[in-house]
Amino acid sequence: MELVTSLPADTPLSEVATRIRRIEALGFDTVHISETVRDPFGVCALAAEHSTALTIRTSMVVAFPRSPMLTAYAAWDLARFSGGRFQLGIASQVRGNIVGRYSTPWTDPVAQLGDYAAALRAIFESFQTGSRLDHHGSHYEFTRLQPYFNPGPLDVTPPSLWMGGVGPRMCELAGAAADGFVAHPTGSHPLSLADRVLPALHIGAQRARRTDGGPRIIVVPKMITGPDAESLAESRERLRSELAFLYSTPAYRGTLDLVGHPETADRLSAAAHAGAWTDLPAILTDEVLETLVPEAVYADLPTVLDRWYGSYCDGIALQIPPTTDNDDEFRDMLTELRGPRSGTYPQA
Repeated sequence: MELVTSLPADTPLSEVATRIRRIEALGFDTVHISETVRDPFGVCALAAEHSTALTIRTSMVVAFPRSPMLTAYAAWDLARFSGGRFQLGIASQVRGNIVGRYSTPWTDPVAQLGDYAAALRAIFESFQTGSRLDHHGSHYEFTRLQPYFNPGPLDVTPPSLWMGGVGPRMCELAGAAADGFVAHPTGSHPLSLADRVLPALHIGAQRARRTDGGPRIIVVPKMITGPDAESLAESRERLRSELAFLYSTPAYRGTLDLVGHPETADRLSAAAHAGAWTDLPAILTDEVLETLVPEAVYADLPTVLDRWYGSYCDGIALQIPPTTDNDDEFRDMLTELRGPRSGTYPQA
């Protein structure tokens, strides 16, 4: 089981080194670097510099505002600098952000991201072998890479390509074209995985005639956890507010439908539409919460996560504790969680 955590998106550059060293000391295998308030590649470079074994994965780089060539150069540099520990996650983002925040055209995001990935692989091949660059796709065309501009081959593991997705077409694309897949938090519920995400990944892998079993799968569940009962109560209230806001978005209501609470999704959407944001948490009752997310103290979390996720993913993402007070207990929990799992939730 690959153990993953995310570097908090608002981490100042001056604190990246300290937080990365703590993440590695806790025993995580991989750190996700997001793109929200800063360019992720500079943060990845700092993470690589201040770690020795961590895999550093972008989750996710916003693809379309960048030429695949620019992304390829950054990924190639980071792979070389990290000794082969860098992995490139790319995503489409949503139309509102691409058009309104990045001033970039939006056409068919699934086809464009597929061509983006194909272009990256063609560029990587030219970097590594010196072969002529000759990519002609639905959205991108690359025909020129003189030796002067070629960074040359790597003597370490080249960057693997990762994707995410919520809808079936994007999940099918990942099944066909990605080395790994990071599930959205609203798609990380085991019922959503079993009913929607995994079948779509399988369809994509079959269409591409893959023989490697398809992409590795990392789930990113929200969870209620902490060292003791008091911390569980605090975690529950924080997560109640976060999830109430998240599931008030109609595009994310699917999991509430699957777990048998469509009326909760309706009420959340109605309250959000009315601007009654402070009413959202009360709509998400304890009864609903226990169907949406795992809940356990650290000592019991490996058993609970085994029941929810064990055989349905290759890795799982957890948040690091907010303080260092319980790092020893958290580290022991991760060690136990790393072992082989079975998974029973979708059959329960």
